[in-house]
Amino acid sequence: MKAVLVSNKQTQQKFLNIVEKLYKADKAYIRPLDQDVEKVFDSQHNPFFKHGQCVRWILVDHKNKVVGRIAAFINEKKAYGYEVATGGIGFFECINDQLAANFLFDTAKQWLSERGMMAMEGPINFGENDSFWGLLVEGFTSASYGMNYHLPYYQTLFKNYGFETAYEQITNLISVKKPFPERFTKIANWVANKPAYTFEHFQKKKAEKYINDLMEIYNDGWKDFENFVPIKKETLLESFKQMEVIMDEKLIWFAYSNGEPASFVVIIPDANQMIKGFNGKLGIWQKLQFAYRRWIGVNRMRAVVMGTKQAYQKHGLESSLFIKLKEYVIPNRKNYEELELSWVGDFNDKMLAIHEATGASFGKKHLTLRKRF
Repeated sequence: MKAVLVSNKQTQQKFLNIVEKLYKADKAYIRPLDQDVEKVFDSQHNPFFKHGQCVRWILVDHKNKVVGRIAAFINEKKAYGYEVATGGIGFFECINDQLAANFLFDTAKQWLSERGMMAMEGPINFGENDSFWGLLVEGFTSASYGMNYHLPYYQTLFKNYGFETAYEQITNLISVKKPFPERFTKIANWVANKPAYTFEHFQKKKAEKYINDLMEIYNDGWKDFENFVPIKKETLLESFKQMEVIMDEKLIWFAYSNGEPASFVVIIPDANQMIKGFNGKLGIWQKLQFAYRRWIGVNRMRAVVMGTKQAYQKHGLESSLFIKLKEYVIPNRKNYEELELSWVGDFNDKMLAIHEATGASFGKKHLTLRKRF
């Protein structure tokens, strides 16, 4: 076996296309768009290259057939916030062969070690954790847009190499047509009717204002979590630019306290239902299909991220945001049937409690794994 650096169009395409072989018999798998994967490795589109580095390989066997792939990266702003310097690996795909998996892990480990890293975390993304993050270990149903889907044996490949669970990522599901629990609704409406609080949905014409508000809330609300790195405006601008083609303005809500940004939730229609069957491509024919599917609507939404300033985290604003969302969805968007609340780390007790209060049911579990050298 040999690890080949992805350095040209040919190796790039082989890196992308290995999923065709691996997931051929898996009807639940929806291939991400090639362009979305490639943006991660494009320094012109991914702002993380300004404070990090990234490389990727394909693995070929003795017959020169591609049997796996992996990427390794170092986020300089995050790597040194752990107990030991920690890099990342991601975009792992492999045949069911421990030797092949070990070869990929060893290749990434060597590259990271040569650059001063003493551990690696994965499978994660060279970017924000809302996409391509975590190893799927429970809930092998079709993934929503941006969420990782894996073959069940991947967990064994990681565990046998010595990876240990750093944390679990829980995804829960809300049935849109089912009423919220009575207690949740009562509290949410009581909070929403307080005169100090106002609620607004995102408007593209005021995009910069809402992006600034989101950044202010997020960086305050998450600052005490381990290894937190403040989100930058350029990162948010790039994220909203990518979301624009599928965005529904009235699925993104903000709460204000006497005009001060206090809480938010970002929800997007599930674009995976729009790209299913495209096999990663987005040519003219796929764009026409995409436009039609977007027009007729999809039945699932995904909550990408939520946040509340620390001063307001026990005020019930998150509950009120869900009520505002439902007031819009039920009468105006009858096609929506399910809201995916993805993903929440097992360390985030407050958010998991909110999920439980809404009456949400379990959907999926991903793991973020860590291997110390």
